[in-house]
Amino acid sequence: MFLSRDNKRKAVRGPRPSVFLVLSLPRAQQPATPLITLSQSHSQPEANESFKVNQAKSQNTASSCTYTVTIKTSCNSPSYTRDQISLAFGDAYGYQVYVPRLDDPRSGTFERCSTDTFQIHGPCTYQTCYLYLYRSGYDGWIPEQVTVYSYGYNPVTFYYNTYIPNGIWYGFDYCRGYLPSTAAEK
Repeated sequence: MFLSRDNKRKAVRGPRPSVFLVLSLPRAQQPATPLITLSQSHSQPEANESFKVNQAKSQNTASSCTYTVTIKTSCNSPSYTRDQISLAFGDAYGYQVYVPRLDDPRSGTFERCSTDTFQIHGPCTYQTCYLYLYRSGYDGWIPEQVTVYSYGYNPVTFYYNTYIPNGIWYGFDYCRGYLPSTAAEK
């Protein structure tokens, strides 16, 4: 998996928008058509003790896709973190992208009130419907939001604005209830 990063500083605050998730199935060489629109305006991230990295389904290794992920660190977060931050996201069919380490304390990643942008190359997925963060360390960290952009699909934003517990996958799974046979595999 290849990862590159850009760091942009912003201190923009405003009302918390609603999350809209559009699930879609791709058509050959055509833009995706939305099948389900889901609003999660008041959902909170949750710990997922049973989440397993790359165990949901054998990966779509025949092709590789590029994703842009932006992570905005809260202005309530510590001024910086030396904690190890990992990321996993995927679709309702069990395809998953995993980044074992996003952080780089020497370059100012995840400083208070900053927005970090990552270019991630990994297995192709359908519409992103779950995202988890994992923090390991003692400094603490509060992400405000994480947005995943993927070619052919609408961007999906996951609103955290809360402390990430140490040593556990913490986030959102909007896949549940839509494809029970695949959601159970996660």
